[in-house]
Order: sequence, then structure tokens, then C-alpha cells
Amino acid sequence: MSQTEGFYTSGQFAKKANVSIRTIRYYDKQGLLKPAGISENGYRLYTDSDFAKLQKILSLKYLGFSLDEIRSITINDDDNDYVGESLRLQLNLIRKRIEHLKLVEQTLLETSRLVKDNQTADWNRILHLIHITNMEKTLVEQYKDAANISIRIGLHKKYSKNPLGWYQWLYDFMEPLEKKEVLELGCGNGELWIANQTRIPLTARICLSDVSKGMVRDVEENLKHVPGDFTFEIFDCRSIPKPENSFDLVAANHVLFYVSNLDTVFHQVRQILKPDGVFCCSTYGPLHMKEIAQLVKEFDSRITLSEVNLYDVFGLDNGEELLHGHFSSVEKKVYDDYLEVTDARALMEYILSCHGNQQEYLSDRYEEFRSFLEKKMEKKGYIHITKQAGVFLCKK
Repeated sequence: MSQTEGFYTSGQFAKKANVSIRTIRYYDKQGLLKPAGISENGYRLYTDSDFAKLQKILSLKYLGFSLDEIRSITINDDDNDYVGESLRLQLNLIRKRIEHLKLVEQTLLETSRLVKDNQTADWNRILHLIHITNMEKTLVEQYKDAANISIRIGLHKKYSKNPLGWYQWLYDFMEPLEKKEVLELGCGNGELWIANQTRIPLTARICLSDVSKGMVRDVEENLKHVPGDFTFEIFDCRSIPKPENSFDLVAANHVLFYVSNLDTVFHQVRQILKPDGVFCCSTYGPLHMKEIAQLVKEFDSRITLSEVNLYDVFGLDNGEELLHGHFSSVEKKVYDDYLEVTDARALMEYILSCHGNQQEYLSDRYEEFRSFLEKKMEKKGYIHITKQAGVFLCKK
């Protein structure tokens, strides 16, 4: 059969990609690479854009992702916005793997040289080599974390109805920052500063911190072209290595509900704040994104998107009481917003990025779940999602 109107049969597609037909059929069966169409005589047909999908599958497989993980990561690859973000994340991980492999190579060479020179193995060196080699798993986990953060931010960016974005709204409460010493705890991917890069005064000294070494490396890369006096540090917010009375502002955006022993954190923050300093910490309320939890429960009652309710740890309802024991005044501000999500794939990707058990019950039912979401959208053309988020402004 000849190529028809920009389509390739399975055989033509496999030959052009230099893989076996068996591989193409296997990825089709696994739901990773569905054909773009079926010809009148039953041939599976693929297009040029399917080569990008195949490349991503092979790349992620090479990098150590499971088929279930690859399936969830590639759901939105028909959307050009998501393809661009996907390629950026892949490139980032490939670069990190290259750095890691160079480190493994260097360690192997040094260890081999020591064995050759001494005729005996240096067991401490061997242990070091084992630790270096095992870092590969951490890189894959880091990719997932970074990808999941981008997915969740992306849904809010695209479908929020408040014209003033969350990060711009939050930054308003932090101003003015001229000549201020600023510390952000749990900086994530740096979106707070990327979204407000035209407003950041060059006279402000901003330290971005996170407990994750990989996340700090990522945010440093993300802010490379953002003007500002930034420094980057790795530490746990329960043990902040900063002198007393050193910061005008400490920010913690959607991070405190992940931390145990909040009293320790609040004590640490109060110590490092200057006498007139402000602690700006944001969180969610119990109604935040409640429709998403209801949707997955309706589809399969066994699905839980989070092992704990984060707002029970530190939320809009209990945060004021928790903070009052450490700060002289606490003021709550609530962000007025909601989502109208029109794309079932975007909603699926958000759901799959959550911390719960959804992969276990959705991994072989993606098409069914997608159809379920699309039916929910039919009446209005979108699914309404409640948002309930806000910030506490605390004075020392």
C-alpha cells in the first residue's frame, strides 16, 4: 500500500522510524501510540506528528519510566502547548542525565586508578560509587516532581477566570520590595518571580530556598534570565541557617502543609524576621478544587487524590489560630477565583499529577475516564472548578 495523503501504514511508519512493526503494535496495544486513523481496508494510519510522540515514548523509556508513567505523561501530546513544555522537560532531564553519567564516568576512572595503583579495592570509594550510581532514581523522581508542578500551574494559568493571576495577586501583598531582604521557603520552580519579573527591584536581595537540591538547581536555571539579585540555598525550613533579625519579608507559598512540626517553622521564621518584618504564607481551604475529588470518586470510589487533606494540616480555616501563637498580628486575605476547564485531557493530566492512588485505578482506563470527563463537559462546554486559596500576612 502506498503512502496516502500524509498518512503512513504501520509498516511504513515503523520503517521510517527504524523500529519494528512489533514495537508499534505493542505501543498501540498499551495505549501509548494510537493510530491517527484507520483506512477503509483496515490499515492503521499514522502521521508525521506521531513521530514526535514515538520519540518521547522511547526517550522516557530510556530514562527509566514505567509504561504507566509514560502513558500519563503523554496524554496531552496532541496539544502544541503541552508538546513544547514536554520537550523542555525532556531536554532538562537529558542534560541532568548527561551530567550524572559524566560523574559516574569520573568516579569509575578514579576508582579504577586507585585499584590499579594499590592492587586492592578502596571500599569507601566503592561505596561512594554506589551512591553516585543510585542518584539516577532521584533524577527520575525529580523529573516527575517538576513535571507535576508545571502541570498544576498550567491548569490554573489557562483556565482561571480572575484576570489578576495568583502570583501577581500574591506579589501585591509583598510590595514594596525596594532595598528589602527577602527569603522564600520552598521556592518550587520559581514561578512567583518569573510571573512578576518586570516588577522586581534590583535593590531587593532575594534568597530562594528549598529542601530539594534538584529543585534549587531547577529554579536557578529558570531564573537565569530574570533580572534581580537572587541567591539560592538548600535547607529545611524547620532549621533555617540565618541570623536573627535578618529579613524584612519571608514568603512560603503553598508549602507549609507539607511540613511536620509547624511550631518549629514559625519559631524559626519569627527569629529571622526584623522587628517590623512580615511573614507571607499561603494555603488552601477545604473547598479548593472539590469538584475534581468528586469527579474521580464518581468514576471510581476507590480513588483518593491525596493521602491527607492538606488544609487540615495548615489551611485557611485553621491557619490563623496556628499562627497567632507566634506572631503579634495575623491578617487573612482570600483570593477570588474559579476555573472553567474546557479540555478533558488537561483535567486528566492534572488529576494524574496528584499525590494519591489514581494511577493504580486509571492506568488501564484512560480512554474510559477521558470519555467520562467529556460527557461531564457536554452540557455547559466546561467543568466548573471551585478555588479557595488565600494568604496570611503575619507581623512579628
